[in-house]
Amino acid sequence: MNPALPRPRTMEMVTRLVGRPPSALTRFFINSGVALLTFLLSIAALDYINRLLDSYPVLGWIAVTLFAMFTLAALGMALREYRAWSRFAKIDAIQRQAGAALEEANLDKARHVTDQLLSLYHRRPELEWNRKRLSDNRGDAFDAQTLLTMAETELLASLDREARREIEAASRTVAAATALIPLALADVAAALAANLRMIRRMAEIYGGRAGAVGGWRLARTVMTHLVATGAVAAGDDLIHTVAGGGVLAKVSRRFGEGVVNGALTARVGIAAMEVCRPLPFIAQPRPKVGNLVTRGLRGLFGESDKG
Repeated sequence: MNPALPRPRTMEMVTRLVGRPPSALTRFFINSGVALLTFLLSIAALDYINRLLDSYPVLGWIAVTLFAMFTLAALGMALREYRAWSRFAKIDAIQRQAGAALEEANLDKARHVTDQLLSLYHRRPELEWNRKRLSDNRGDAFDAQTLLTMAETELLASLDREARREIEAASRTVAAATALIPLALADVAAALAANLRMIRRMAEIYGGRAGAVGGWRLARTVMTHLVATGAVAAGDDLIHTVAGGGVLAKVSRRFGEGVVNGALTARVGIAAMEVCRPLPFIAQPRPKVGNLVTRGLRGLFGESDKG
């Protein structure tokens, strides 16, 4: 990156915080520590309830009831996390099968992918008309690419527009936070919260559900994808955006950094789309960082967005 341009220090720190996987020793330490703490707290709670039952039976049974309710709530949350991650695994499987169908030009595999997409979105009332159109017209497709292009156009085009709006909003938030928050690490916290929320929204838009643990794991998956595809490095579309940040930096260094951080947030959003989207981009245009940041900053200044 040109040294004359502002460095995206806020987003660099966010990327390191989320994307750096803990070592095996660190994971073992955390998991064993959590297990030990849970075990000790459970033993202490049961011992306290036993003594309470001996001394004050009514209060003891109230404590038993509350403990049982807490246990059921914990099991319910664990089940929700498992179901959420199973849904992500299903979307990932559909994406891989679609890639194989396109690569092999296999119509049968494309039809199987289309069936899975219709099943994935069967509870989305806003897509009911699109599902019906796809079901009625899928028989007219005689090759894999035509069928998957039809599925992408009917089911994912409107979801892509919603996802782009979320990326624009997150880029605007991060740019404003970097430019306007003078406190050290406060802008990092704001950028981290905006990026995590954006990634969770990508999952919800494309059919996933991200709980607390699942949302963090999804964020790590997105950051890993970002690094693996080389998207962290400044590409052509980002350079044009950063050039605008360099001009603005002559007026305000913090505002220039905000523009660059907003651009990297848009990169994170595009990576999240690629991870959460059940189909690769076929006929629909892949979002560009420059366009997303330009529209996001236009919203920052209060201009109407008619795109």
